[in-house]
Amino acid sequence: MRKRKRTAAYIASGLLIMLALMRGVMSTRVAYSQTHTATPAATIAAVEVTEEATAEAQPVELLVPEVISVRPHDPESFLQGLVLHDGVFYESAGQYEISNVREVDPETGEVLRQAEAPDEVFAEGLALTPDDRLIQITWQEQQAFVYDRETFELLDTFEYEGEGWGLCYDDESSQLYMSDGSPILTMRDPDTFEPGREIIVTFEGQPVERLNELECVGDSIYANVWQTDFIVRIDKETGVITGVINAAGLLTPEEIEAAGSNGVLNGIAYDAENDVFYITGKLWPHLFEVRFVEFERPQS
Repeated sequence: MRKRKRTAAYIASGLLIMLALMRGVMSTRVAYSQTHTATPAATIAAVEVTEEATAEAQPVELLVPEVISVRPHDPESFLQGLVLHDGVFYESAGQYEISNVREVDPETGEVLRQAEAPDEVFAEGLALTPDDRLIQITWQEQQAFVYDRETFELLDTFEYEGEGWGLCYDDESSQLYMSDGSPILTMRDPDTFEPGREIIVTFEGQPVERLNELECVGDSIYANVWQTDFIVRIDKETGVITGVINAAGLLTPEEIEAAGSNGVLNGIAYDAENDVFYITGKLWPHLFEVRFVEFERPQS
């Protein structure tokens, strides 16, 4: 069981991101994403984007992950949120009856400790506030659990309306950013979880949906696009997508098969001290230390 199916308009983000890969950088889609499964023709036909809109759009930086190291990761973790703090990972793992928040050894992937969420909730994104509180949102249960990072003691429970997908804490604004599967990112007060400003995420003026796990980094928010191999970089003031990262090919075909249809890319953490990212996915056996570098077009 996973997030419900939606209309063709809901799947429009697949086309929009494919356009980002095609625009002005390469002659064919295949040149960039030979290992990526293209958006089905029926989905592409569902959204009409004019040639004029494409021509007027601002350049989008096309990036790929340069792998620095590969770490073990629990292949049974249905990873929904990833946080790095003082060299240790904190994860939110989802699915009904087995959702939890956990502390993970960065070198071995060993789960050092964990706190179980109630059986009736499906845990989603995770964020850490400066006062050492881990906030874990839920998919449809409209609850956010607040844990003490050091003890995993449950400190509070917030209530909110709508779905919860991804969450990150922004040092610059001292606010949280939350995704709900729509094109809208909502800023929230970390002390009350009250909603504030909303940002509509767009590419070429069109809204982009299925934004999932989030990571706040400087002036940008990085977001996994659910059920794709893409991470998008979003200008947190305007909502405009400024970069697209194609993370296809990190797992072997055998690892992809073992992870199954739910084993999609999901999990972004930034290490500011070393200027590197860590990315992984649901049910993935590895966590990758990477830098996002410019895509180099293959020579013909």
